Amino acid sequence: MNTLNLERIRQAAQTIRGQTRELTHQILDTPCRYSCQLSELTEATVILKYENLQFTGSFKERGALVKLLSLTESQRKQGIIAMSAGNHAQAVAHQAKGLDIPTIIVMPCFTPYVKVERTRAFGAEVILHGETLDDSIVLGQQIAQERQLNIVHPYDDPQIIAGQGTIALEILALYSDLEVLIVPVGGGGLISGNAIAAKSLSPQIQILGVQTQRFPAMAQAFRGEPITCSNSTIAEGIAVKTPGKLTLPIIRELVDEILLVNEDEIEEAVRLLLQLEKTLVEGAGAAGLAALIKYRDRFAGRKVGIILSGGNIDLPILSSIVQRSMVRSSRLVRLEVEIRDIPGALAEVSGLISKTEANIVDVRHHRAFTCLPLQSAKLELVLMTKGVSHLQQIIESLTNAGYKTYLDSIFEESSELA
Repeated sequence: MNTLNLERIRQAAQTIRGQTRELTHQILDTPCRYSCQLSELTEATVILKYENLQFTGSFKERGALVKLLSLTESQRKQGIIAMSAGNHAQAVAHQAKGLDIPTIIVMPCFTPYVKVERTRAFGAEVILHGETLDDSIVLGQQIAQERQLNIVHPYDDPQIIAGQGTIALEILALYSDLEVLIVPVGGGGLISGNAIAAKSLSPQIQILGVQTQRFPAMAQAFRGEPITCSNSTIAEGIAVKTPGKLTLPIIRELVDEILLVNEDEIEEAVRLLLQLEKTLVEGAGAAGLAALIKYRDRFAGRKVGIILSGGNIDLPILSSIVQRSMVRSSRLVRLEVEIRDIPGALAEVSGLISKTEANIVDVRHHRAFTCLPLQSAKLELVLMTKGVSHLQQIIESLTNAGYKTYLDSIFEESSELA
């Protein structure tokens, strides 16, 4: 804490602003805006900081540039190695390419494809190893020692922490009356830098971290509890099992609390930001909004800043999030209908559904794989509806025509509605 202070972060900001290289290599002073719709939804005054709009899609650009510019000429020639779940990898590879620094990146095996390919596209040598960032860090340290490379740690480095803290400077320059700042937490580099800057400029501000319930390592360390984590999360960018040696003491001193959110809450936050704010974020980037919505009572009437830390999400994951959200809202449903196994039965059911103006997305006709009596069959229909009331209308229409219907959901046990 003696060397990591507001002045250090201001120096990092000057370093970032002082770059005169090509525009694609510069760090953006990203938009920081009031969200009308999210404010209405949560009854708080919501300010969003769009770090997902950085060139490589995350806040990691800041710390990476500050760190690389601190290296001596001989260190740059030796080369660097970084360990990352994706965003730090891209940022380091991108900035290193602009500075002509040879780069190796070690990434977990299950890092989203988009992050791996973009890192390679920036010219870095990518090594996939282990299931989590912690596994990658172990191998990265071994390779660094063997090849005499300089480690660019994803969070446990003073230059990295100072670079990330420049976000709070930009937020508070526009919204000096901010009451709460919500920050996603993995190893703690982002929240440490921003806690130092924010608390120095506005001592009364509340700094809250957010982690997933599947990877609550920093929250557990913060409370002095044993660390236990799961194996996967949609927020892989903050899936860190080992809190930083530098960051943990800072967090214990300056962070007020670390909140936990579920996977489905993060999914819903990703969808809301896409639908309401027209901005794409990854799981870790949506964690702050997920916490605001989950704990909305404690934020009502307060001015809350949220850092949208990253936007690198695989399209298949995004597609699944959208479809699962439609299932939760009954916009996409799976309906089973018991019919007589005679010609015209399928056509009759289809006609009844058509009259309700629902769209049949998929249909399967089961004779053998069912416990129904002979001469009966089961239709499994996937329907696109207008919502709960429309679904009820469809079921009533089929019931009135003498059909038994069963509503199936991937989130609940199948239930007979009629």
